[in-house]
Amino acid sequence: MINVPLVVDSEWLASRLDDPNLRLLDASTFLSIPDKDGAPGLWSGEKAFAEEHIPGAVFADVLKSFSDPNAPLPMTIPSREQFVEEIEKLGVGEGTYVVIYGRGALANADVIASYWASRLRWQLKYEGFDNVAVLDGGLVKWKQEGRPVTTETRTYPKGQFNYERRPHLVVNKEEVRVAIEDDNVVLINSLSPADFNGETNTYPRKGHIPTSENVFFGSHSDSATRLLFDDETLRATFEKIGALDSSKKVITYCGGGIAATWNALLLNKLGQENVAIYDGSMNEWAADETCPLVTKK
Repeated sequence: MINVPLVVDSEWLASRLDDPNLRLLDASTFLSIPDKDGAPGLWSGEKAFAEEHIPGAVFADVLKSFSDPNAPLPMTIPSREQFVEEIEKLGVGEGTYVVIYGRGALANADVIASYWASRLRWQLKYEGFDNVAVLDGGLVKWKQEGRPVTTETRTYPKGQFNYERRPHLVVNKEEVRVAIEDDNVVLINSLSPADFNGETNTYPRKGHIPTSENVFFGSHSDSATRLLFDDETLRATFEKIGALDSSKKVITYCGGGIAATWNALLLNKLGQENVAIYDGSMNEWAADETCPLVTKK
C-alpha cells in the first residue's frame, strides 16, 4: 500500500489507474455566484459525470450523499453514520487509497481551485482517513493533456471504514467568537477580496469576521498551466499572515465551508497540521446579527 501525497498530477494518476487499491472519486459539484444580487445556484455534478469522467472513477455526490439533508444550511457536515454508509458504498476503507477530482470551482467563472475535491478530502480526514489525494487541475487539466474520458460506469467492492472521527478539525460559531480575541489563532477568510471588503451582496450581511486575514482561494494556481504554484510561492502567501507558525491554530472559513477546505489542504501540504474549518462560515455568521462583521482591516 502506498502513502499518497496530498496533491497529485495527471501523470501520477494515469500511471495508477489499474491499481486495484485505488478508489478514484469524481466529486464534481456546480456553484454559480450571481454578478450582482440574487441567490447562488448549487447543483449536483451527477449528470456531468454520466456524460464524461476519468476511466475507473465513481461519482461521489458531495451535495446529496455527503451533506446533512436536514440541516438549515447547505453543505453541512453529515452525521458520522451517513458519511460512513455513503463512503463505504464507494469502496473506501481499509487497504485502499483515494484520489479525488472535480470540474472546477465555479460554474460561471474560470477560477482555478479544486475545492469540491478538497471538501471531500477534508471530510475523509475529519472522519479519520488520511490516505487521500486531490488531483491538481482536475478534469479540465486532465482533458487538456489529451487523456482519456469515458461514459462507462463501474463499482468498487464495499469498503470497511474503521476509523475514528477527529472533532478538533471542525469549529462552531461560538468557538470562532472566542478565536477573534485569541492571538494564538489565525482566522483566514478564503473568499474574494470583494467579498472580504464588503463589496458584494452574496451573504445576508457584508464584510468579514474581525481579525481575519484574506487569502483568496483562487490565488494559488497558475492560470496558464492550471496547476498549483510551487511550495515556495504558496508558503510566502501564508507566512506573511503567520499561518504557518506551528505554535498557532488556524481556522479557515468562506461562504459555506467549501473554499475553506482548499486553503486548509494547502496549509496541510506546507506542514501546518493545526487547521480547523468553520463549517457554517459566512452563511451562518452573516445571518446572525449578534455576530460582528467589519468591512475594512
